[in-house]
Amino acid sequence: MKVQLLTIGDELLIGQIVDTNSAWMARQLNAIGAQVVGKETVADTAGEIVAERQRGVGKADVGLVTGWLGTIRDDVTKKALADFYEEGFVFSQETFDHITRFMTRLGREPSDSHRTQCFMPQNAALLHNRMGTAPGMWFDEKGKVVVSMPGVPYEMEYLMEVEVLPRLQKRFPGSPIIHHTILTAGEGESRIAERISEIEDNLPNEVKLAYLPGLGQVRLRLTARGENEGHLRRLLDQEARKIQETLPDIIYGQGEETLEQVIGVLLQQRNWLLSTAESCTGGYLAHRITTIAGSSAYYKGSVVAYSNELKTKLLEVSKETLDEFGAVSEETVREMVAGALKLLGTDVAVTISGIAGPDGGTPEKPVGTIWVAVGTKENVQTYHLQLGKDRLKNIQYTAIAALNFLRKFLLEE
Repeated sequence: MKVQLLTIGDELLIGQIVDTNSAWMARQLNAIGAQVVGKETVADTAGEIVAERQRGVGKADVGLVTGWLGTIRDDVTKKALADFYEEGFVFSQETFDHITRFMTRLGREPSDSHRTQCFMPQNAALLHNRMGTAPGMWFDEKGKVVVSMPGVPYEMEYLMEVEVLPRLQKRFPGSPIIHHTILTAGEGESRIAERISEIEDNLPNEVKLAYLPGLGQVRLRLTARGENEGHLRRLLDQEARKIQETLPDIIYGQGEETLEQVIGVLLQQRNWLLSTAESCTGGYLAHRITTIAGSSAYYKGSVVAYSNELKTKLLEVSKETLDEFGAVSEETVREMVAGALKLLGTDVAVTISGIAGPDGGTPEKPVGTIWVAVGTKENVQTYHLQLGKDRLKNIQYTAIAALNFLRKFLLEE
């Protein structure tokens, strides 16, 4: 089954709203063995919608359309699809009854615009939308399926999960596609590719490898496509083991795991408490750690010591160290570890100090100079990062690197 995605809205074209719908739909479609062959975004005019639908007819079996279904503005998508199929409109009493019940629960009466919304293209099968007032519409003509859904993410997701995906699987039964994702941190894509080149060169015909790089991390996605699901899973497990045996130093997890989750497990296995002390990252490391539900079991808290005054007062970094070596130094982050352990009463601490940019650097310490320390009372390890001039990327990359340093430290301990 080949699928084309079409999102509608001027707000998407000008970047006022980010299109998260397409990414979500693509993941769900991939999971049922569908192939997304294209994604387009068009302005919210009937002419643009019809033109794009006509262009997409030849290359896809299914077109999924999101956006511009509602009561406040004209239902542009509905009119465009009626024009595309050269169909008239009929009143849907079922839709009006649903809207009436929906509005009653809100203590309101349906308006004239709600009644207008209930006129539907007469060739559309309506998909019940429990999350809102606008139903989805299913069109099946000449071997091609077009589905129109509201652009509101939670409404679209409900319709996809309850109505659309089950219908598509029944309408277009296909071969399974299976993924196995290996998560790495600490090395770039090109270096990883060198290390596993022999494995990649000898992959079975049914298996493909994709590199999905991010800040400080690379996901390795193995994909198998074929008729026998059991055989495909065995192939993926076999190739995944080869990669794991080749990259044991940089692999931290599988699938949807995060560094934060892995670190939480390692800390709990040791019955250790963690604290952090941050300067240039301004609490971003603490934020990432606390995105994990239950992190209070192993994470006590953080000190954001942005000024030298607080480094001295709260973390007991000596004035002599700051005068001689500066706030951005190996010596300072070492003393910050000792101070965080004492102040917050934990077993292990991570500390960060650096120059995030875009200015503030010197010839000796240019923008992007970052020092990270991880340690206990008995053992402190330090790491030097030399990054670029993008402030936000420096903050994000440093937090990811610090998490990975902590992971490796815990494994060594």
